[in-house]
Amino acid sequence: MENQITRQNASRVRARIVVEAANGPTTPEANDILVGNKVLVVPDILANAGGVTVSYLEWVQNLHREHWSAEEVIAKLEAKMTRSFNDVYELSLKSSTDMRNASWMLGVGRVADALKTLGLWP
Repeated sequence: MENQITRQNASRVRARIVVEAANGPTTPEANDILVGNKVLVVPDILANAGGVTVSYLEWVQNLHREHWSAEEVIAKLEAKMTRSFNDVYELSLKSSTDMRNASWMLGVGRVADALKTLGLWP
């Protein structure tokens, strides 16, 4: 559920890693407290991307009139999710920011690059 980890209870979280399986379960203030307490917060935008990624893989299969086994889909999903996690984590380290900010930085940067490639942005 949304807004479950708040500034009122974030300091009581004893986990070393919080993976947001819901949409917006951690308030911005709570995120800052967790990060300050050296908790790795995997933001919802990254943690919940598996379903969208599988939808994309289904679209690719349909586009190419292919049929992949469940094992192939899982392998492709794992590769994409692992690469995405690593990209966000590395950017967070490089930029000295948390995973949430790094995920936004990476996403916005990729959209900007695509717009530039298409000639839609200077």
